[in-house]
Amino acid sequence: MEVILLQDIPGIGKKDDLLLVGDGYALNNLLPHRKALVATPTVRRRYAEQIRRRAEEKQREKEMQVAQASALSGKKLLFERKVTKTGKLYAAIAEKHIADAMKAQQGIVIEPSAVTIPEPIKAVGSFSVTVRIGERAEQVAVTVAAVKVA
Repeated sequence: MEVILLQDIPGIGKKDDLLLVGDGYALNNLLPHRKALVATPTVRRRYAEQIRRRAEEKQREKEMQVAQASALSGKKLLFERKVTKTGKLYAAIAEKHIADAMKAQQGIVIEPSAVTIPEPIKAVGSFSVTVRIGERAEQVAVTVAAVKVA
C-alpha cells in the first residue's frame, strides 16, 4: 500500500515521504495512529508540493552521502594506546572509538553504527575496518601503536 508519512518514523522514513509499505503495517499501525495517509490521487494532489520538496531533499542527502563516502577513500587512523608486556591493549578499540577518531583526526562525522569491525581490535598493528555510508562501503586503515609508559 502506498502511503504518505505525516511524521518521522525511525527505520521507515521521514515526514512527507511517499512510501510503499505492507498492507498489514499500514492498516494496523500507520493509519490508526495517524502516522500516515493512504496515497490516493486526491491526497497526492493536496500534498504534491511537500512530496516534491522531500524528493529533492532525499536527492541532496544521497549526493552528500556519496561525497562523504568518497572522502573516506584512502583515509588512515592512528591510535596510540597503552599495552601489556605481551603486546595486548588494555582496552579494545570498538566502533565508537573509530567514529570518534574519524571526527577528531579527519574531520568526518560518521555514526558508530556505520562502522563494521570483524572483531574488536585488541592488539598493536594495522587493521582494516569497513565504513558504510548510504549504499557505499569504504575501507579505512587503522594503525594501533604502543605508547611507552615511563
